[in-house]
Amino acid sequence: MTIPSRWRLDGRAALVTGASKGIGLACARELALLGADLLLVARDDITLEKTRLDLIEEFPGCEVFVCAADVADREQRLEVFDWIADLDVELSLLVNNVGANVSRPALDYALDEVRMLVETNVLAAFEMCRLAHPDLAEHGNAAIVNVGSVSGLTHVRTGAPYGLTKAALHQLTRNLACEWADDGIRVNAVAPWYIRTQRTEGPLADVDYLDEVLERTPMGRIGEPEEVASAVAFLCLPAASYITGECIAVDGGFLRYGF
Repeated sequence: MTIPSRWRLDGRAALVTGASKGIGLACARELALLGADLLLVARDDITLEKTRLDLIEEFPGCEVFVCAADVADREQRLEVFDWIADLDVELSLLVNNVGANVSRPALDYALDEVRMLVETNVLAAFEMCRLAHPDLAEHGNAAIVNVGSVSGLTHVRTGAPYGLTKAALHQLTRNLACEWADDGIRVNAVAPWYIRTQRTEGPLADVDYLDEVLERTPMGRIGEPEEVASAVAFLCLPAASYITGECIAVDGGFLRYGF
């Protein structure tokens, strides 16, 4: 049976940040599986090029372009969009996946650390959205998905600055969804709980801490990057055309846990 076009992304070009590993790489794979062409951004050019070659081998019909850049840096954000303009592709999807964290008690942060987290987790996404807006609005059937966190919805032990930046990202999602609906741009977010990535290897290596996490997770396991990517891809699909301003928790039931 032929898959209906509303469940496909053929002919669409997706820009994914932080795309060389973890959730970003899983998003790239999922979008390619659905037929999208990929514009991938990450800081490590060697890993990024390996990612490009792997994806071309895995998805022979997929166009994969890569750009090494740190989107937390204003000049490098501008370079990304100069690169896109030179590619002459019709950008219609943006996945803001880049994020950073320094986890410690609130009184122990240096102000420069807090500024770095705000710049990376909030301002970078805000500016990527604004820079992408002309292309997305021209397409007229576009989608943005911001990768937030359950830390932006409730207290978890990731540190106050991380939580406040993710809460800001969720609110940015709601505001842009309302402002840009007339431009044909849907804006949504996902909020993962613990996902098995390089970033979570350290905390989850503590057996006692892992047990605490699993006790608070009704499904009793750690999530996989592909499970976040599936939610991201759904929000990009035409099948999700009446969904905007939402934040979908990908958390194994963590946020719904009672006592």
